[in-house]
Amino acid sequence: MPKLVRLYIRNVALGFAIAAIFVGLLLWFNVMNLWGLVSTSDVGLLAVGILWFMNGIVFAGVQFAFAVMSLAEKKGGPRGGTPVSHHLEPIRVEAKAEAVRERQVRLKR
Repeated sequence: MPKLVRLYIRNVALGFAIAAIFVGLLLWFNVMNLWGLVSTSDVGLLAVGILWFMNGIVFAGVQFAFAVMSLAEKKGGPRGGTPVSHHLEPIRVEAKAEAVRERQVRLKR
């Protein structure tokens, strides 16, 4: 099996395991009376299964995205763009009276 497929399966399984723990904690701490709703309903088991599956999709996607983004090679040396000059110098800009009046009229509207 290719390494990428193995990576995907492992991270999706981990995401669904994290979702199971998350849903278990939601039920354990009875968040928004979720345990009471699930335990007294005839379709409570289906609701818990759907809650786990939907959270599993989200957590699996996040887990796999994190795993893929962490595969990038880390280069040595400084990171970022071009260095910024800290020497600021004012520049004279000529403003025409007509353009200034048009802008003031537009701002008043």
